[in-house]
Amino acid sequence: MFFALDGFLFAGWVVRIPAIKQQTGASASSLGLALLGVSAGAVITMMLTGRLCRRYGSHAVTVACGILLPLSIALPAQTRSPLSLGLVLLVFGAAYGGMNVAMNSAAVDLVAALRRPVMPSFHAAFSLGGMVGAGLGGLVAGGLSASTHLFLLAGTGLLVTAAAGPSLLRHRPAPPAPEAPGSRRSRPRLSPRARRIVALFGVIALCTAYGEGALADWGALHLEQDLGAHPGLAAAGYALFALTMTVGRLTGTLLLERLGQTRTLVLGGTTAAAGMLLGSLAPTAWLALAGFAVTGLGLANIFPVAVGRAGELAGPGGVAAASTLGYGGMLLGPPAIGFLAEWFSLPVALTTVALLAAAAAALGYAARNATLTAADAHT
Repeated sequence: MFFALDGFLFAGWVVRIPAIKQQTGASASSLGLALLGVSAGAVITMMLTGRLCRRYGSHAVTVACGILLPLSIALPAQTRSPLSLGLVLLVFGAAYGGMNVAMNSAAVDLVAALRRPVMPSFHAAFSLGGMVGAGLGGLVAGGLSASTHLFLLAGTGLLVTAAAGPSLLRHRPAPPAPEAPGSRRSRPRLSPRARRIVALFGVIALCTAYGEGALADWGALHLEQDLGAHPGLAAAGYALFALTMTVGRLTGTLLLERLGQTRTLVLGGTTAAAGMLLGSLAPTAWLALAGFAVTGLGLANIFPVAVGRAGELAGPGGVAAASTLGYGGMLLGPPAIGFLAEWFSLPVALTTVALLAAAAAALGYAARNATLTAADAHT
């Protein structure tokens, strides 16, 4: 429920970006700077959230962020300048980053308990929430103002947290044992090699999350401005991307059991690279939509595999480290696309998604031995 809520609220925000852009009078570059507020807020809080999860438990932190995130989503529609938009997006990004670290940490614990690679199923819920949020956003874009829409999303998010939060808190895992006075070994520490492996998976997550952020924030604008799509069809672009990501993630456990981590990473990265080349350079909106769909299938399982592996190695701290890099890609990607679009063009800027997806495939292949020899990472 919390993964789905996270995707639902994020998608509800991104489909209203064109309206917020017009409302604030932002150019492509100034919108990119404003979107950097999401990045800054998320990155600042992600490592802090790892510490909070160790102290209070990932379930409690997930519920707290489940309150903060809906409250913050109503703020962007109240702004009238790129500067004020960037400031409120700082708050939104802080809540969003905290939620992602906390719920992924909780999911890693459940994956370990189940002893099956089911992490993609949790991320499938995120994508399903994103698909529903984007689909509903496209339907109401012509009839509801951005302010009304985001207020309704805030209320929905608070209701979901009120319904799901008590159950999560009742099943809160036991907190870690306190350190003995003067003890230096009561908390496992990662070896330098294990830290490098966690960082490697974090970079893989960054390469693919960059594409998620780019399509979320710029996909609709590309379809509408460059290819002349109707606003409703433009909003459907992210919904289609989220749909294929959901399908890919629902089959992710079977894929991992059949192919293993390395083949899943390489196949996903190459598929996403091919899809995004079509999505960014296609001459018509329908071909671009097909490219978005293929990209969603390719990217579907790379991020869950990378974050899950980091969590296996280092617990909440590993999830926080990989998530900081990964979601840093999702959140830093949109402003980077904005600047590239200003200097070149938006279609050219979007080809960087294909480039980084190919890089993720290469890094996934390079990590094939590291993933097999990292069991002794704790010292």
